[in-house]
Amino acid sequence: MFFSALRTISFRNLADDEVDTRGKDVFLVGENGQGKTNFLEAVYFCSYASSFRGVPDNDMVHNGQKGCFAAAQFTGSLYDRVLIKFENNRKTVYLDGKRVNDRRELLSVVPCIVFCHEDMEFVAGTPERRRWFFDQNQSLYDPVYLDDLRKYRQVLKTRNALLKKAKAITADTAARSMLDAIDPQIARYGLPLMEKRQEAAEHFSAIFGSLYEEVSGIDHIGVRYVSSWKEMSHEGIIGSLEECRENDLASGLTLTGPHRDRYIFNREGIEFSGKASTGQRRLLALLLRVAQARRFSEITGKYPVLLLDDVLLELDAEKRRKFLSIMPAYDQAFYTFLPEEPFERYRKSDTLVYYVINGSITSNRRRV
Repeated sequence: MFFSALRTISFRNLADDEVDTRGKDVFLVGENGQGKTNFLEAVYFCSYASSFRGVPDNDMVHNGQKGCFAAAQFTGSLYDRVLIKFENNRKTVYLDGKRVNDRRELLSVVPCIVFCHEDMEFVAGTPERRRWFFDQNQSLYDPVYLDDLRKYRQVLKTRNALLKKAKAITADTAARSMLDAIDPQIARYGLPLMEKRQEAAEHFSAIFGSLYEEVSGIDHIGVRYVSSWKEMSHEGIIGSLEECRENDLASGLTLTGPHRDRYIFNREGIEFSGKASTGQRRLLALLLRVAQARRFSEITGKYPVLLLDDVLLELDAEKRRKFLSIMPAYDQAFYTFLPEEPFERYRKSDTLVYYVINGSITSNRRRV
């Protein structure tokens, strides 16, 4: 599965054009701020109908325009093309000309895994960002997990609204009694999330730990899942919710549950990422993505498309060599490089090399 062509209109600073991407490796070379990352974002947008930068859709519209669209042609996929339009603050997705009502259908078309500087947030950022990564990782190959996650979030939203209402109106016994009815739903959708997160973390940790040791020489690095609920049973969860209800009412929020779970990077039982150097954290973030790609292929038997945004730039020569030696198998990879980087060293006979200047993608190297 790979992208054979990408077309954009009014997308970021990219020129309105179609680019031939029929190559296993595609190099995008240019100075900072020219549009290399925007091109990767357009590829990702065609894969998931969202930005890997986590920004609103409006941010992808070129200045002064009312909307944008990105379209891609595929080879080796169940579908031949995708078109995603964003106009009048509304996003629509089409696969082979047919409108898609649920973006979940895109997950199996041409899955992309992106390597970017923002991945550091999965290591040094908030627990929410780590949960986001591991939820995304699970959703790539388990659509039922994504369904349960969506349902849990919907029920959680309702429960939080009831808590706020009950807090505002102390005598509102109706809101309080409704909590008794909604807690079993919280348990129903939360329990399978916990079970799958625990299992996935163990498998992921095995892949990740061996990768980190191979590249850095540091052994026994693992990922530990820490559930906010201590009881792994329907009745136990309901009991935990009852015990915490007064605190929930006082705060107007649900203070326990999968939305408060944590993932910890540890070494021999001791938290590692907080004490790690900047270089070690960067390597943690990089290998998270390698492990994600390997886990995806292990489960599905398929290879993803990789998007590598200035990844090699942040590594010294030895770590570059080691990283390239443990690169996950892929159907296609897009790389971004600065002009002064030795990208020719990594070029193969069939590699496509494009130069990005002021949003224009060209096969001719030229200066402005």
